[in-house]
Amino acid sequence: MAARPFENAFLHWVLDGGHGPYAPDELVLDRKRDGSVRGVIYYGAQLVVAADDPAALDAFAIETRKYPALRSFVGPKRAVDGIWNRVKSWHRPPLLVRERQPLYALWPQGLGTFDDAGVRLARSDETELVAEHSARMILGELGYDPRAARSTFVAGVRRAIELGSWWVWIVEGELRFQCNIGARTPVTAQIQGVWTPPALRGRGYATLALAATARRLLPSNPTVSLYVNDFNTEAIALYDRIGFTRLGELATYLFP
Repeated sequence: MAARPFENAFLHWVLDGGHGPYAPDELVLDRKRDGSVRGVIYYGAQLVVAADDPAALDAFAIETRKYPALRSFVGPKRAVDGIWNRVKSWHRPPLLVRERQPLYALWPQGLGTFDDAGVRLARSDETELVAEHSARMILGELGYDPRAARSTFVAGVRRAIELGSWWVWIVEGELRFQCNIGARTPVTAQIQGVWTPPALRGRGYATLALAATARRLLPSNPTVSLYVNDFNTEAIALYDRIGFTRLGELATYLFP
């Protein structure tokens, strides 16, 4: 896992106790006979796995039978596909599969030169606005509306805002851009939820705002990173333009 600090950022974050608004439900380690770790898997609302060894994936596939209600499988593509191929004979089928999600990282020296934007940390009194836009993004990207469990969803957004994890660009009450930090490790701050409302796209807001967010994060984090669906060519062009470098590939299986 240590050999891939960007692909396994979430697990590093959980192992360090930095689970933020997420409950650290269970971490399972698979060890070799000599005691060395050959794989790690996290079971919470989602399954997140880091393992290259087929024997570890075999063991985790058996363990996964204890968690029939998982909402998603997420992680490095080879490991996630390996788990799915071992459990698909008994597991309910996925509602949606993101087979290839390129992973990117940005170092301070790679950040391009852009005009600044008024990006700042969101405030608690902006929770409803932020949650509404976050729900729209999730509905468009993943096909389900988190507002079906509104109180729980909004509470999670509020908690993330209180932890200083949500960045916004708001002008005269209108949200132009938002993103949040999903995991933070000694190597990287992982950005997720990059969003500009559809009506405001094509004006360069995302470029200015994401670059400004990175500029604010990099003094206290060695890198920032994120991943994206491979078919989202506009987002990939945005990350290339800002100066991100592609490092690896994740995959996600979402279940009903």
